[in-house]
Amino acid sequence: MPKTQPTADTDESPPTAEQGGASGKVQSLERAITLLQATADSAPDGDTASNLAARCGLNRATAWRLLSTLEQYGLVERSPVTNRYTIGFTIARMASAAGFDGLIRRAHGTLRRVSEQTGETANLAVVQQLGLTYIDEVTPPVVLSAKWLGRQVPLHATSTGKALLAWLPQQEAESLLTGSLDAYTDTTITDRTRLRAELEQTRERGYSVCAGEMERNLYGVSAPVLGSRDRPFAVVSIWGPQDRVPESRFAALGPLVRAAAEEVGKAAQAI
Repeated sequence: MPKTQPTADTDESPPTAEQGGASGKVQSLERAITLLQATADSAPDGDTASNLAARCGLNRATAWRLLSTLEQYGLVERSPVTNRYTIGFTIARMASAAGFDGLIRRAHGTLRRVSEQTGETANLAVVQQLGLTYIDEVTPPVVLSAKWLGRQVPLHATSTGKALLAWLPQQEAESLLTGSLDAYTDTTITDRTRLRAELEQTRERGYSVCAGEMERNLYGVSAPVLGSRDRPFAVVSIWGPQDRVPESRFAALGPLVRAAAEEVGKAAQAI
């Protein structure tokens, strides 16, 4: 009798090249993910299918078919005017559903160590569509401090916000600073020219500073956690009251917060 051929959905069916073979990888899915990553890296302007294909080492026809499928499911969006692709709303919805548990878990040890080393509060904020939100914080047990978890803050008036702005493309940073720059204290930077100069200095030294610019008594330093193409996706901060974190201490705390941000970035790559 002839042997019964296994059907496609039986466990005995050998994987095809498209299914991934022994490696368990699916080539078309890998290509689509690579295109998604390249599209994300092209923010905020996006890029054309041909440029994305070249960046990913793909045939243009293959890239176009994959992008069309991704567009159908809302994972990318194509501008009818420029034909450039950007990340779609579905990605944002998925990201918000995922939460930040993995990042918090991997970064918390770094925050705890920095807090113990400096005797001050260390926290982590993540970049979201319209700014930053604090998601984790470690405070020394003997210190009473404000709780920032879940809060969003004005970007121009905090070291956290300035660390984000300094590492964004200028046009993108400007788009986050709509309207006038409100003064919260007498040290808040409200002049855009002066703020741009401050952001240039921030990039040069590798960390941002805040001298009572949102709350008169709170001083601190921050550094960005950088992802692909050196885009910030989070910010690590060290801060405390002025009598414990005066400006004279910024030079010592700055390298510490920068090293902590680099450590969080490496840990995040493993998520």
